[in-house]
Amino acid sequence: QVQLVESGGGLVQPGGSLTLTCVASGFTFSSYFMTWYRQTPGKTRELVARISMTGENIDYGDSVKGRFTISRDNAKSTLYLQMNSLRSEDTSVYYCSRPTGNYWGQGTQVTVSS
Repeated sequence: QVQLVESGGGLVQPGGSLTLTCVASGFTFSSYFMTWYRQTPGKTRELVARISMTGENIDYGDSVKGRFTISRDNAKSTLYLQMNSLRSEDTSVYYCSRPTGNYWGQGTQVTVSS
């Protein structure tokens, strides 16, 4: 079965960095677009970034452009999100997702606070 397991969240000070990791299993990772979303209680789910199968095509949400970098390692079936220059408004639960079939990980909490 399809599984997506995120890790790497935590508490970081404003201006700091974190790298999120999503390990995929149960499907051919290299055959699918992958995405990172985030959701904060009381707010709508927000697309953070998405990446094509080979990594050639990448899109970012406006709020993270220039600060976050999505990447993937198809040999390791792993998706990454490098987050730099973190702000308090980046505090959220971050989810790895495979849009085809609507598969989601359990989420990892990122808290940006001094």
